[in-house]
Amino acid sequence: MLRARILTAAVLIPLTLAALFWLPPLGWGAVTLAIVGIAAHEWANLASYAKWQRILFVASTVGIGVVVLFALGSRLTSDGGWPSPVTLLVCGVATAFWLVVAPAWLAAGWRVESKLALALTGWLVLLASWIALVELQARSPALLLAAMAIVWVADTAAYFSGRAFGRRKLAPTISPGKTWEGVYGALLATAVYTLLLLWLAPEAIRAGPLGLPTLAGWVGLVLALTGLSIVGDLFKSLLKRQRGVKDSGKILPGHGGVIDRIDALLAMMPPAALLAQYALH
Repeated sequence: MLRARILTAAVLIPLTLAALFWLPPLGWGAVTLAIVGIAAHEWANLASYAKWQRILFVASTVGIGVVVLFALGSRLTSDGGWPSPVTLLVCGVATAFWLVVAPAWLAAGWRVESKLALALTGWLVLLASWIALVELQARSPALLLAAMAIVWVADTAAYFSGRAFGRRKLAPTISPGKTWEGVYGALLATAVYTLLLLWLAPEAIRAGPLGLPTLAGWVGLVLALTGLSIVGDLFKSLLKRQRGVKDSGKILPGHGGVIDRIDALLAMMPPAALLAQYALH
């Protein structure tokens, strides 16, 4: 299992970096939309859709993305991102979902049976994160990489701090392996990561996100994004537990499915895109 995880990561990491930095925004949008299509198939399985419902959900998810690319793709290069109303609406609604609805869903342990409700949730979760990924890459591949690294730093720190110090379960009925000590380790690591980025790019301090005290503002925002990434991870775990499966899919040897790899990004990317478009100046 460990060897498979390492080999898969060894293939995916350079491919992801190459696509991130070398593809134009429209190409990046097309590639990431294909990945969203795979994630949509996994979501349909987690929702226990019948075969025809899975096909319809995947086709509609990808179809919506294709329409958006054809209608607005030229703006990605000329404007350095989607039109502002698109990002504000889609990512704003998704951010509200992750801040309000998802925590309530987790706390109550809701088991949603409505196929339509699950489809609407899937479209919002998957397509909003895709909109955000394309928005950030169009603005700056390095900016998107820095945002994605928040999740990687948090995951790594949570794993090691949880193994070393983990005592108190974070959500024992949803994900028994996660601990509060792992959360604290993730928050500490991403705070240090933020300080390192600000040291490497001191001009960002002068920007001052949202009018907050510059240093405290950046650290606070990254800690909030880290918290949302944990919500995304737990949300995926709840859906899998309710479906009675270990992984969302099998396409990535040693890692499971696409959703297993991007669960935290699904929750973190929409607010990160809002921050990039409306708070950085």
